[in-house]
Amino acid sequence: MSDTTDNVGENNIVATETAIEQSRKSAEPDRPKHVIRTLGKSMREYTKESWLAPLFVTIESVLEIVIPTVMAALIDQGITDGSMPAIVKFGLILLACSLISLACGFLAGKFAAIAAAGFAKNLRHDQFEKVQGFSFTNIDRFSTGSIITRLTTDVTNLQNAYAMMIRMGVRAPIMVVVAWIFSFRISPSISMVFLACIPILGLGLCGLAVLVHPVFERVFHTYDALNNVVDENLQGIRVVKSYNRESFEISKFDRISKRIFKDFTLAERIMSFNSPIMMFCIYGSMILISWMGAQQIVASGNNAAMGLTTGDLTALVTYAMQILMSMMMLSMIFVMFIISQASAERICQVLQEQSTVTDPANPVDRVADGSIEFDHVTFRYSDNSEKPVLDDIDLKIASGMTVGIVGGTGSAKSSLVQLVPRLYDVSAGTLKVGGRDVRDYDLEVLRDQVAMVLQKNVLFSGTIAENLRWGNPEATDEEIRHACQLAQADGFIQEFPDKYDTYIEQGGTNVSGGQRQRLCIARALLKKPKILILDDSTSAVDTKTDQLIRAAFHHEIPDTTKIIIAQRVASVQESDMILVMDEGRIMARGTHEELLATCDEYRSIYESQTKNTAEGQAEIEQAAAREAAAVRGAEQEGEAR
Repeated sequence: MSDTTDNVGENNIVATETAIEQSRKSAEPDRPKHVIRTLGKSMREYTKESWLAPLFVTIESVLEIVIPTVMAALIDQGITDGSMPAIVKFGLILLACSLISLACGFLAGKFAAIAAAGFAKNLRHDQFEKVQGFSFTNIDRFSTGSIITRLTTDVTNLQNAYAMMIRMGVRAPIMVVVAWIFSFRISPSISMVFLACIPILGLGLCGLAVLVHPVFERVFHTYDALNNVVDENLQGIRVVKSYNRESFEISKFDRISKRIFKDFTLAERIMSFNSPIMMFCIYGSMILISWMGAQQIVASGNNAAMGLTTGDLTALVTYAMQILMSMMMLSMIFVMFIISQASAERICQVLQEQSTVTDPANPVDRVADGSIEFDHVTFRYSDNSEKPVLDDIDLKIASGMTVGIVGGTGSAKSSLVQLVPRLYDVSAGTLKVGGRDVRDYDLEVLRDQVAMVLQKNVLFSGTIAENLRWGNPEATDEEIRHACQLAQADGFIQEFPDKYDTYIEQGGTNVSGGQRQRLCIARALLKKPKILILDDSTSAVDTKTDQLIRAAFHHEIPDTTKIIIAQRVASVQESDMILVMDEGRIMARGTHEELLATCDEYRSIYESQTKNTAEGQAEIEQAAAREAAAVRGAEQEGEAR
């Protein structure tokens, strides 16, 4: 039995990973264009530091290259010739060059750190701001875990690469080129040794890049999957514990984590060839320089006029180390560039994503009333979908009406109402609010007049009052309490020790589902909208509370158009119009009495619910009668004794 359970768990984990991978591939955004230009826009106020750092690096590098030449002069003209004035002169020059180089190095490090940290800060801000403007269609293309990875790991990779590029990326080429020019002035033949290393390193590094870049791309996509698993687990931790599925979740996490380990290990194994290639070039160059230099010194007898001197050889060795160390830096930068390239492309995918819902050129800035009209509306989540989610919807709702919507799971009830505030845009047809096409409105104006209480009620970290003021930041304490009274939330809030200052944990985990729903309804009422949409948002409250909330709506906000999606017929039976939906179509509409007479589906739902209610009530009454009879029997038996 245990083996069977393990096999099922293993299959479930594999199926989960396969679904994650298929979802990623199907929703993968296009490869971004103009990556450098896009990222460059995030420098902004740190552009000055981004230029100052390379400037000081350049000065530092040039001085470091000048120092070996001064030292060669110190050896040849001062120490070898025994000239104290020359020693003092060149010694002071060396000291000045060293101090200036040190100061420039410090300033370069300071400005590079500021520029890199500021660049990363702006990247995170720009991505987060971009995500806030996404429509639901855009958000569907990026999973939660993927966006988190792009805001954290990917930005950190770019920050490190940017800091390295504006320091080492400037220093290394300058050191290579200028040091080679100085060495060429000393000995053209020996300086050619360095040129021989370039094609060897170039071919080796390019080969490594071709092999390792796809691996890093795969690693970051696996990071997305890992973050999705963690997010899903923490969101549903109560369900995980209640079903004792901790071991299953750990196994799922471990398998994805192991994939990251294997990919990173593979990438590191490939990149480990970078060091041997570099060492081969360094030691090969040093051997050749020493051999050629010794030959020239012996041939010239340490006479500068005839050939190479001891000071020249010392300078050449120093230049050789500078050039080869700079080439080592370039190889490190190259590795960092390969890692950050995948991150840069993923960040640009977010920054270049265009929202499918945008403001028109001349937006309407006022919603006249809460009337809604669907004119042959068809909707697809994706242009590639064969079957539409909503198909040819024709519907007129007058301002102030109460409309109920019922239907089975997957009948597209939520999709219908999400079109009203333009969380999605219609694929065909026209949707009007207040007599105007919703695409003509300024988005903020439209959404300010449409309040939605979604199926999944979300509260944020903060006090109850702070959460409620999401509906209206300027709401007074009296307005907040009145909205809570309408939503039947004031009663349980007053029972908390801190009342409206009670702290709500992330996601509202320290309040019940029914309390969370009522707080979300109060938050929506504070907007004082022209249209109020309740998407199955009273499912967790009892029928009496549900009735009180609907009664408050009827008396307090009669001019507001109310759309109520519900599974319970009792929640919508008093509506002015009830829609029965099935497979993206309105199969029937009318009042409660009309639908009972004309719609078999609606009548079936109503009868099943009322029958269950009646049976439940009958069972309660029978149990109470049996208990009363037992009590009476016990009393009679006691009297007889």
